[in-house]
Amino acid sequence: MANLKKIFLTGMPNVGKSVLFNRLTGAYVTVSNYPGTTVDISCGKAYIMGENFEIIDTPGLYTLMPITEEERVTRHLLLKEAPFLVVHVVDGKNLRRMLPLALQLRETELPLMLVVNMMDEARALGIAINKLKLEEILGVPVVLTAAAQNKGMGELRGRIHAYRRI
Repeated sequence: MANLKKIFLTGMPNVGKSVLFNRLTGAYVTVSNYPGTTVDISCGKAYIMGENFEIIDTPGLYTLMPITEEERVTRHLLLKEAPFLVVHVVDGKNLRRMLPLALQLRETELPLMLVVNMMDEARALGIAINKLKLEEILGVPVVLTAAAQNKGMGELRGRIHAYRRI
């Protein structure tokens, strides 16, 4: 998928990265091992508002200070592959626990967007998230989704299409 803008999906395990990946790419998916490792990387192509992108579903990580092989691979991809955009996916039910990694990613000065996923489950628990306030605090675009229900995906595609690094 040469010459396509690369979008890396990052986040802790079990935040819905793979569901988001499937929603963005549809059936076009290639799973391969990262060279020299046993770590699987899923790559796919997404056609978003007239433009093709390469979507890479990175292994889950808790920190940019890698402990596991998966975290090392993800960190390497982020810092060496020059992504067009890093879409950091977090669980809306556990936002406070997930924000430290979002802040670490922000400090790298990579082009970053935050996707607060599982908002259907968060709302069922009485959790409300002020998207505009979160954008203001973090200084990055924020999209609220419930990817398993295909909710918020139109906004995500629109924000990806409109993304311009400041």
